[in-house]
Amino acid sequence: MSFGLPALKTKPTGPGRIRVPEGSYGIPDALTCGLQSTKSKLAPVHTLEKGELQYAENRRKMDMMMLRNTQGLHVPLRLNMELQAAKKIGRLPFLPSSGFMADVLTGRDEEIGFEDILNTADFREQMAQPHAVVEKQLGLL
Repeated sequence: MSFGLPALKTKPTGPGRIRVPEGSYGIPDALTCGLQSTKSKLAPVHTLEKGELQYAENRRKMDMMMLRNTQGLHVPLRLNMELQAAKKIGRLPFLPSSGFMADVLTGRDEEIGFEDILNTADFREQMAQPHAVVEKQLGLL
C-alpha cells in the first residue's frame, strides 16, 4: 500500500540533453546568453533534490497518516480544519499577519530557518500609507 506517500527512489525529470546556444567560435557565449539562463534549463542535479524540496509537505502527510492510523480519522480532519481557520485570520492590509497560530499548529514556531535570519520579503516590515493600501485593495485607486 502506498497511503499516498511519495516513493523513496525518485526518478529524475527534465531534458535528457542540455542545449546551450553557441557563439561564433563553437563555444557557449556567456556574454549574450548569460549563466543564469543556462541554469534554468538544467535538470535536477541529484535524485534527492526533488524530495528535499517537498520535505515539509511529505513530512506533514506522513504525520497525518500516522495520526490517522493510531487515533482515527477525526484527528487529521480536525487539525486540518484548525489550520485552515488559522490561515484565514488576517489583519488590515497594511498590517501583514505573522501567521503565528498556523506556525504553532504545524510546529514551525520551534524551528529556526534561514528566513528567520535573512529577513525574506514575507517577514519584512512594510511602511505604507494605510488609507492608500486599503483603497488600492478595494479598487478605488
